[in-house]
Amino acid sequence: MTKIFPIPFSEKVKNKTDEPVTVMTFNLRFGLAKDGGPHAWEHRKPLVSKILETYPNDFIGFQEVNHFQAEFLIRSLRHHDHIGWYNKGVKWWQNNLILFDSSWECLGHRHFFLSHTPDILSRLPGSRWPRQCVIGWFKKKNRYLLMVNTHFDFTSEVQQKSAGLVMKFLKRFPKGVPQIITGDFNTTPGSPAHRCFKSRGFGLVKEGESITTFHDFTGKKTGRHIDWILYRNGLSPVSEQVIQDSFNGLFPSDHYPVRADFAWML
Repeated sequence: MTKIFPIPFSEKVKNKTDEPVTVMTFNLRFGLAKDGGPHAWEHRKPLVSKILETYPNDFIGFQEVNHFQAEFLIRSLRHHDHIGWYNKGVKWWQNNLILFDSSWECLGHRHFFLSHTPDILSRLPGSRWPRQCVIGWFKKKNRYLLMVNTHFDFTSEVQQKSAGLVMKFLKRFPKGVPQIITGDFNTTPGSPAHRCFKSRGFGLVKEGESITTFHDFTGKKTGRHIDWILYRNGLSPVSEQVIQDSFNGLFPSDHYPVRADFAWML
């Protein structure tokens, strides 16, 4: 479940790649949901494939992934590897996966629960579900990147504590290492959880806009922006979008994916 992280990093290494890094966050809507009709997973699978083909990415943080959805994603994205933890003993298990282009090398990864006992299946007091976080340490042409993917619970207090737990873990890494956090945070910009990240230097893609990311299969355009891509330490977004594509009135998920291209500033 866990690898030990090697921590090689220098802001002054030579021969760094200048290629932008493209990142998506995508709450897939868990396949065991009793949605029925056109919103059932079997009908949404080809739509998810179309999104991923149309909008290629270096890294994708997926939330709400049941095991059969994980298998589908791994088969579909053949040029990507993945990290994350699937609990085979729990049928309804929802994983947070990071799929990453195989041009990137994963030097180590870690999965933990957002709780006071992060190494065992557990949750914070007041959290409806056990919430998780997966972290990967990646390298490409002497560029290093720390990728985090998570899914927060519903109440403001639990969200704020969850943000604090993520930040506590990030303190283990060298200062200045480029970092990106993807996830469904179940809260909007300006909330206590967001302020926790912002006060530690994280920018937020599409921070100042009211474009919704949760539409509940309705296709609405404005509302709560709860799916985020956070970034800091030498990364600057050069393009940002909330992908609201539909196919004959049908949507791949009840959430819109969010996507951004980042330039390296160091």
